[in-house]
Amino acid sequence: MAGAGAGVLLMVGAAAPGRGHGADEARRLPGVPVVGLLVGRVVDEGGAVVRPGGERCAAEVFRLGMCQGWREERVLATAGGQGAVLPPPLLGGVPRRVARGTDAGGPLEIAVAGPGQGSLTDVSVTDGHGRHVAGALGAGGGRWVNAESLRAGESYTVRIGAQDAAGNAVGATLEFRTAPGPAPDEGRLTADFGPRPGTYGAGEIVTAELSHPVPADDGLARTRVEQALEVTSRPHVEGAWHWVDSSTLHYRPRTYWPAHTTVSVRSGLDGVEIGGGLYGGPSEGVEFTVADRIEAVTDSAAHTMTVRRNGRVIRTIPVTTGKAGFRTRAGVKVVLRKEPKVRMRGDSVGIKRGTSEFYDLPVLYATRVTWSGEYVHAAPWSVDAQGEENVSHGCTGMSTEDAAWFFETVREGDIVEVVNSGGPRMEPFGNGIGDWNMDWPAWRAGSALTTGYGAPAPGVPQAPPRLSPTT
Repeated sequence: MAGAGAGVLLMVGAAAPGRGHGADEARRLPGVPVVGLLVGRVVDEGGAVVRPGGERCAAEVFRLGMCQGWREERVLATAGGQGAVLPPPLLGGVPRRVARGTDAGGPLEIAVAGPGQGSLTDVSVTDGHGRHVAGALGAGGGRWVNAESLRAGESYTVRIGAQDAAGNAVGATLEFRTAPGPAPDEGRLTADFGPRPGTYGAGEIVTAELSHPVPADDGLARTRVEQALEVTSRPHVEGAWHWVDSSTLHYRPRTYWPAHTTVSVRSGLDGVEIGGGLYGGPSEGVEFTVADRIEAVTDSAAHTMTVRRNGRVIRTIPVTTGKAGFRTRAGVKVVLRKEPKVRMRGDSVGIKRGTSEFYDLPVLYATRVTWSGEYVHAAPWSVDAQGEENVSHGCTGMSTEDAAWFFETVREGDIVEVVNSGGPRMEPFGNGIGDWNMDWPAWRAGSALTTGYGAPAPGVPQAPPRLSPTT
């Protein structure tokens, strides 16, 4: 590695002249397959970052070494897999080391130096902690680009597999270090994840509260943040982040979590340049599990609640919901907490004291589903109406026996849906977990990765990056 912390060292695996498969020896030995590679990245010239105008070079321009603002190195990939950094012209001169600060916010690109010379087969980029950098290998294997930002002050190892024009396998190994970010006491962007570790229902969502706001008009910064917040699950399910506001993101699957899923959340923000001089800092990850899938669906028109566990009906309960003027919110809600005894008063939901609608009651077995005060609870005073008509002020009432059973059966994150109530639709955010009321296309539209900032570079079709998972 380079001696200076801000330097970049390429091709440390290269053999000295006359030893192994260095550049000169590879040229002299007949039958040794070689491929010329071009490795480019944006550098930090003494603290002054040189950027390529915010756009990546066109593929052919990049291969010709004409990208404005880039630092480019010609690399020889050999059958020995050692490679060497070469001064122009390609395959000429003596292998050398180059120390130069690499900008963590800038792109890293690798290409076959000339058309017809061969193709890339595998590219793996790992940092000093063994974490992989995701990337996109272009169609035909002519070019690889990173799909997530590098971290400041971090060392990286690049392993390249390629084929020469005859189909022979060759390779090269590179190492470099990015320029350091600001001192820790200058403020870093971190993420506080939810929920806390534990076991939840299938409707639970992941939250990330950022320590610094990232405005909606800074799509590139939002992309860098989102790419660094990693959610994995066993079994794997499709999911996405959604920006609720400038400091809050929610993550959910396309549909509810499968029963018994394990969900792990971690941040890769530490050292990532967010933009405007702001860098990411360390954040504590979280892991939680999903229990049996409990779904309670209340049909206000039929005055019944049907409770299913993993798709099988386990209980049908007579209920009463909101009457005219107090209709229960329609849509999907999620259990927020369970409160064995709650004092419910009409003035907490805007009903004035002294009016005919005012109430002040001790309520047992109260399962909260909105922060504004909607519960599923015992309502012994309305047993005659349960299963027959809607007489409540918005909550779902049932007998004390049924409420006790429901209270013991559900947990935080379980799904509570109301249909045919005639009430307003449950809002997605701000009054509990209403995220499931947004359809998948609308949810995905709230991700910075669908706005174009997270798309592959022009001329580089997206393909699964071999040997470079995000882990």
